[in-house]
Amino acid sequence: MSDKKKLLETFVNEFQDRDYVIKHVAPEFTSLCPKTGQPDFATMTLEYIPDETCVELKSLKIYYNSYRNDGVFYESLTNKILDDLVEATQPRWLQVTADFNVRGGISSRITAEYISDEYYEVEDFEDDDEE
Repeated sequence: MSDKKKLLETFVNEFQDRDYVIKHVAPEFTSLCPKTGQPDFATMTLEYIPDETCVELKSLKIYYNSYRNDGVFYESLTNKILDDLVEATQPRWLQVTADFNVRGGISSRITAEYISDEYYEVEDFEDDDEE
């Protein structure tokens, strides 16, 4: 399936009036190395502050499993997952961390982050001592 984001389902966030963090950890993610065809194993961690919707877990699992036979570089994979989840859920903030197992003596951790323009406010980061 080329348009994997269609696999992602959402439900209404009942607590839209508050910021809270949702964290989902999937320790059995697999994809394929695009160079060798060998399997890559990772723990995928999704953390986000929802706005109007939350991602439904069964659909998230099916979405992750859809990468099982895909040859894709770690960096592309992590950013594609971020883009698809942002499009599906329209969160206030979202971060995807792909923590890949050691292969060839090297482990890799890729982190990609999204912050909604509406959520991000410059004054939140201003120094109070500058008055």
